[in-house]
Amino acid sequence: MYPVSDRFIAQLAESHRVATQVQLFLTDGRVIELEHTGGSVTVDRGQAIRRTCTVTIPDPALIPRTPADQLATYGARLRISRGIDYGDGTQELVPLGVFRLDSVDGDVNEGPVTLAGKDLSAVVADDRFTAPFTVTGTVVGAVTALIQRSIPDAGIVSTVTDQPIGKRTFDVEADPWAGCQEIAAAAGAEVYPNADGTFVIAVLPDLLTATPVWAIEATEGGVYISASRAMSSDNVNNGVLARGENTSENTAPVSYLAVDNDPTSPTYWGGPFGRRPKFISSSAYTTVNACAQAANAELAKGKAPNASGDISSLPNPALEPGDVLRVMHEDGTRELHQAASFSVPLDVGGAFPIATNSAKEDA
Repeated sequence: MYPVSDRFIAQLAESHRVATQVQLFLTDGRVIELEHTGGSVTVDRGQAIRRTCTVTIPDPALIPRTPADQLATYGARLRISRGIDYGDGTQELVPLGVFRLDSVDGDVNEGPVTLAGKDLSAVVADDRFTAPFTVTGTVVGAVTALIQRSIPDAGIVSTVTDQPIGKRTFDVEADPWAGCQEIAAAAGAEVYPNADGTFVIAVLPDLLTATPVWAIEATEGGVYISASRAMSSDNVNNGVLARGENTSENTAPVSYLAVDNDPTSPTYWGGPFGRRPKFISSSAYTTVNACAQAANAELAKGKAPNASGDISSLPNPALEPGDVLRVMHEDGTRELHQAASFSVPLDVGGAFPIATNSAKEDA
């Protein structure tokens, strides 16, 4: 969860004044604070582009009508925040993301105007290779090279133990952002832009060991509204075979099979669920350890859809995908859930639906 004060967390469950901010950074250097009437930021760990946004503004003057307007608008960025106005002259704003402005649409005379954008990973994804591109060295170094090829001033933070990789050459038309994920998997990690617009290389928190960051409780003064729970075998894998072979470096083939080896798990490998393996490979995986890291990371994602939940609570803009939540239902039962996706509104009121996965009983 994005760092916030204890006062902020306590105030979420009470009546409070919502504060929001939308800043537009034009390519000519101007920064415009936009008056807005609505919109939302959607965050979904299951999508290649994790954060997207829409913003509704009343002023149609922002619609680009001249070549100069278009030049200033194409490539512009949005920075969006939501927080609390404490009513004592102070505010606490939480960033929701930095976005590439992708579209401006509305009535040119009366408005309103809708702005839509994607997080900065879209800049990397759209900058497909026009010539073969080779990375080597370590996970962090290779991912950094791929990102800064498209965004030279991108900030990159790694919280993983760096791992060596084999030489990996991407072909013409290949997706550099997919390449970032492939390389990061060699360290058991994923890559994403966080709410500040900084790229992060990190391992998904383990639901079994991570400390819950927020309590959603159906008690007086709690933020719980409603919840549902489901199980599905669609797109569930209980085994992942990762393979690596790098002929250009004359390294021997390596592989590792990661399986759900918990006999109490509904997706136990070889149990009633059966065996449902997935296969991944990369020339960057030149050691058994790299294959094991990649296989275990993919297995964690592959098992996740088996148990899911939909929690509706009062909005918490500081929440991030992967956060572990402690949920207490109206009947007093408790569960741990891991946030997978949610949408933060920019207007006042409304529920805050959180799709979760890997739900389990909280002992």
